[in-house]
Amino acid sequence: MKDTDYEYNGLMALFWDLLRGDTSQWPDRFFFKDVILSSGQPALDVGCGTGRLLLDYLADGIDIEGVDNSPEMLALCREKAKNLGLQPTLYQQTMEELALPRKYRTIIVPSHSFQLIIELEDAAKAIRRFYEQLEPGGTLAMPFKILYTGEDDQPVAPEDWWLMIEKENPADGALVQRWIRYRYDTDNQLEHTEDRYDVLREGEVIASQYHARSPATRWYSQKQATELYKQAGFINIRVTHELSNEPALEGDTFFCVFGSR
Repeated sequence: MKDTDYEYNGLMALFWDLLRGDTSQWPDRFFFKDVILSSGQPALDVGCGTGRLLLDYLADGIDIEGVDNSPEMLALCREKAKNLGLQPTLYQQTMEELALPRKYRTIIVPSHSFQLIIELEDAAKAIRRFYEQLEPGGTLAMPFKILYTGEDDQPVAPEDWWLMIEKENPADGALVQRWIRYRYDTDNQLEHTEDRYDVLREGEVIASQYHARSPATRWYSQKQATELYKQAGFINIRVTHELSNEPALEGDTFFCVFGSR
């Protein structure tokens, strides 16, 4: 199955929710809801995917819209919403070209989705687009993760495939597997990844998708992330420890950055 010009497609999109499993108790669900309730509505979920957070928040009465660059993920989101009796407002756009008709009080970019932007110039554009989509005084909240510090051996050798997860598809009983392999470029703060999605029935592979991104993900130090916010015009910038309101520690590799317009 051939890749398209957007990442989440084919088997990757189709089985995204199945392989993620029950996310109802994931910490970010509660964290970003509190951010929105504190910072204000309307809100925008950037990289909303199949609506993991978006649909929960809509069901709770939060005024929130979603944007993603994958039409397949958005189609799945609409299907899930229909089954729940919800009518989300969704847009298909990239972060760096974001141009929506509404201004928001809060913008969230969960799941480290911002780090999928590889080029620093595009990252700067995206941050600026977030700034422009906010109401005056509005808040941008994004988590960041340093993927590899170089202090330990890489957990998977570049030539080795690792079975990350497998689950039975309740729709037809087929076994769905996700295999990955990756390597880190610490000098340039980039991750290179390969994914393979296999669907098996009675031990035979009946469908498969290979997906590669090289590079796939960029990571940032706390200083680099805050500098991006500053260059876009944000004020009141603060960095918190993981998904909390506590100030980040110097050695944190998982942190959240807030900024106000």
